[in-house]
Amino acid sequence: MVGIERTVLPMLAELEFGIASHVAAMSFIMAFGVSKAVANYATGRLAARFGRKALLVTGWSLALPVPFMLIYANDWSWIVAANILLGIHQGFAWSSTVVMKMDLVGEKDRGLAMGLNEFAGYIAVGLMAFLTGYLAAHYGPRPVPFQVGIAIAVTGLLLTLLWVKDTAHHVAAEGATSTIPKLKNVFVETSLQHRTLGSITQAGLV
Repeated sequence: MVGIERTVLPMLAELEFGIASHVAAMSFIMAFGVSKAVANYATGRLAARFGRKALLVTGWSLALPVPFMLIYANDWSWIVAANILLGIHQGFAWSSTVVMKMDLVGEKDRGLAMGLNEFAGYIAVGLMAFLTGYLAAHYGPRPVPFQVGIAIAVTGLLLTLLWVKDTAHHVAAEGATSTIPKLKNVFVETSLQHRTLGSITQAGLV
């Protein structure tokens, strides 16, 4: 879905809404980024409380209305609202997917699992941007490119409901035998007190 927006929304803004492309890019990117950041921050606590799969289902459910909002929007505020939903979807779905992979591989291979997840994710974003850019050039910015988004959202939700299993029990078993002390305040310790983790969080912010 993010790949679709990267190529199609600037075109849509200029051709149908008469908005300068860089202004449009800033508004929908800010809406997406802020909402994703908030959702990312909440994901860990929510996943521990309600389960990883429940959060993944919620994330994909939130993605369902996004392409329809983009197809039928007659005002730019609808585009911004759709990106707020998309940001929450990404925060819940992407982050819970990362957590589930890390649950499955255990402590030793977590870096590898995260790297593979990011690699696959950004390859998909690039391919989708290329595909929907081609579709937009031939059929216009909507509805055809966003129909691909509908197919992605429906497929993601169905696969999650039918195939994905919660992984919380994997990390629970590991936690029972782990000697690593738990963080008392994740935000403070990873951002301010632990130098290595602090440098990583600063790099992520940039």
